[in-house]
Amino acid sequence: MVARLPPSGAVPRIRAQGTSVALMVSRITKDTRLCISLSGRPSNIGTRFHNYLYDELGLDFVYKAFTTTDLPAAVAGIRGLGIRGCGVSMPFKEAVIPLIDELHDSARAIESVNTVVNENGVLHAYNTDYQAVVDLLREHEVDPALPAAVAGSGGMARAVVAALRDSGFANVSVIARNEKTGRPLAQQYGFDWRPELGELAPGLLVNATPIGMAGGPESGQLPFPEAAVGAATTVFDVVAMPPQTPLIRAAQERGLPVITGAEVIALQAAQQFALYTGVTPTPEQVRRASEFSRSAA
Repeated sequence: MVARLPPSGAVPRIRAQGTSVALMVSRITKDTRLCISLSGRPSNIGTRFHNYLYDELGLDFVYKAFTTTDLPAAVAGIRGLGIRGCGVSMPFKEAVIPLIDELHDSARAIESVNTVVNENGVLHAYNTDYQAVVDLLREHEVDPALPAAVAGSGGMARAVVAALRDSGFANVSVIARNEKTGRPLAQQYGFDWRPELGELAPGLLVNATPIGMAGGPESGQLPFPEAAVGAATTVFDVVAMPPQTPLIRAAQERGLPVITGAEVIALQAAQQFALYTGVTPTPEQVRRASEFSRSAA
């Protein structure tokens, strides 16, 4: 049952005028439900997205981003403290699986988790990344006849590779320096593995690594050679922070169609929001929340 704020005109609204923290604190009570995220490099995007919608829809929830060096303890905290939901980002998407009680089809099919829902102490795991990628490939009308290359072999790469296969892509190469994870991922979905892109010039390039992520050691680097970017038809980067990664900028400078991590995070977050609250936001509400989430650092 979703707890709602009382219909009082005194309830403050959360907006971007610089007082949002104080306003949020003034409405938190013992009954307020907490949702969190766990990420190697937390950002404000999910926090602002969810809290914007909680406010707009009058839901007595609050969302906070965290990182951890002790994943089992963090997951035990979700269970023990009654935290309603948790978004899971790199590098925890696969490592969290043994700590979960119930793996649902979306997570089981790709052996990767990005959403945990706490139902009275029983932790349920889902993956909304997969559906977001499928939806964006369709929305941007990316031709499944294009050869594709996916950089990465972690949880997000698994969601992307599965989404490509299920969207009709037959010629896909998984590009991963780690053969122990890259080769099995490619083989599981009937694709090829390579440690480097080499001479390949795929029409669709997808980055599912942390390369280009703000605050990371490779924040200014490209996951693919510049020549490969120039030869591509469409470029897709799942990194959401910054919205314009080096890869996205390089593609835009060449006039190529792009799909950004900001688009991925908005779609998957909307599905997470519905799982946590039981309320499905409208596309217009998602658009506003997404814009708000990127409007300030």
